[in-house]
Amino acid sequence: MIGPACVAWAVARREFSSFFRIPLGWIIIAVFALFAAAIFCSMTLRTGQVATMRAVFAWAGWLLWPLVPAVSMRLLAEEYRTGTIEPLMTSPAGDYAVVVGKFAGAMAFVACLIAPTLVLVGVLATFSSPAPDAGPILAGYLAILLTGSLYLSLGLLASSMTNNQTLAYLLAFFGILGVLTLPQIALSAVPPQPSWDWARTTLAALNVNARIVDFARGVIDLSHVVFFVTTSLVLVLLAGVALESRRWR
Repeated sequence: MIGPACVAWAVARREFSSFFRIPLGWIIIAVFALFAAAIFCSMTLRTGQVATMRAVFAWAGWLLWPLVPAVSMRLLAEEYRTGTIEPLMTSPAGDYAVVVGKFAGAMAFVACLIAPTLVLVGVLATFSSPAPDAGPILAGYLAILLTGSLYLSLGLLASSMTNNQTLAYLLAFFGILGVLTLPQIALSAVPPQPSWDWARTTLAALNVNARIVDFARGVIDLSHVVFFVTTSLVLVLLAGVALESRRWR
């Protein structure tokens, strides 16, 4: 009998390779690389500027915002539309193995998506003196991967709820926008009285932008890592629930 891990691995490999067989995958990589390079040249590669990738990392959440939904929109929605989800759902490994495989394959593509920015690190190391500190750079790349994981899991959930790729994209697009903006907007509206401390603490914990900025400064806070990993895991599990619920429709 084929185990869940084997099914998840097979789905992940198929999903990962599929991104490089369609123009969309290459376009997404090119767009991210172009905008990351533009931020790098305009905000970092200047005389007297500190040798750091902080600007690119701080903007990473916004750069990934419109791109990750384009990655996630087809994960399950396209399978629903074409009917190819049925053989996967009848696999003895179960729906959650399929969802995990989809997420893992797409996450591997997101890692490839950010890989071209390593060229910018090389440029920074070549032309700056002293050389940039490796710690903040590693923290920044960790932030991009964790942010991409959060966005992708949200997009996977959106894709699990519809067979329309456009609708899946829009659900993920506006969902991520809400994640990026609503906690900050709500935090600014909370009264400064001590009785509202609980609300400010809660909204601060949900502020993804602040967590990304901390990483960009080179601060690897375990609470940030736990937040991104836990939230992503919950969203992936919810996508599994959505897929499983289709058996009963």
